[in-house]
Amino acid sequence: MEAEPDIERIAATIGDASRVRMLALLMEGRALTARELALGAGIEAATASGHLKRLEEDGLLACTSQGRHKYFRFATDEVARLVESLMRVAPRRATAAAATPADPERHARFCYDHLAGALGTGLLDLALQKRWLRDHEAAAGQLELTPSGERAMARLGVDVEAALARRRLFACRCLDGSGRRDHLGGALGAALAHELLARRWIERRKHSRVVRITPEGQAGLRGLGLHLPAS
Repeated sequence: MEAEPDIERIAATIGDASRVRMLALLMEGRALTARELALGAGIEAATASGHLKRLEEDGLLACTSQGRHKYFRFATDEVARLVESLMRVAPRRATAAAATPADPERHARFCYDHLAGALGTGLLDLALQKRWLRDHEAAAGQLELTPSGERAMARLGVDVEAALARRRLFACRCLDGSGRRDHLGGALGAALAHELLARRWIERRKHSRVVRITPEGQAGLRGLGLHLPAS
């Protein structure tokens, strides 16, 4: 007999408030220790241990030991895309801002594999203003690349065909936690971030999701029409 996916089990696992907060923390795009996840979720370490075991058992997290520490990350990219989708469709609620305007994470950072912060929201605003992207008429939160957008991505060196071939949403709005505005998510957002790294327009700080915009990046972004303060 062919086994069917146990959707109810996964829904119950993700539906726990502490566990879903842990998953959201891993959208930083780097592995975190059990202690870091416990602190971020606002629970005791002993409680976090049980939650992490459940997340591992259900194939959502993978654990790697390094020295005295165990590091947790998404088991697959599909898990990250699942969390990204939940963040995109979840109803929005007002929260106290955790970052100040001078906070580097508020300026530019990664949200898993695409750009967030002022850089990420600015790039999406620019793409919409220049009509490189438009909202999908039939799918809320999803975006379509226009012909002028295809030309703009080609000039930037973004491989649109490869992004379209990936098994994930091509382009979508992803809520930016610090500014409570949208940035560009999906395969296109990841491809754009990858290209900006390759061009050395941005540099990722070691062991951090924070991004620094290089002098070359400042000039390149100004050429596109996006003016951001130096990071």
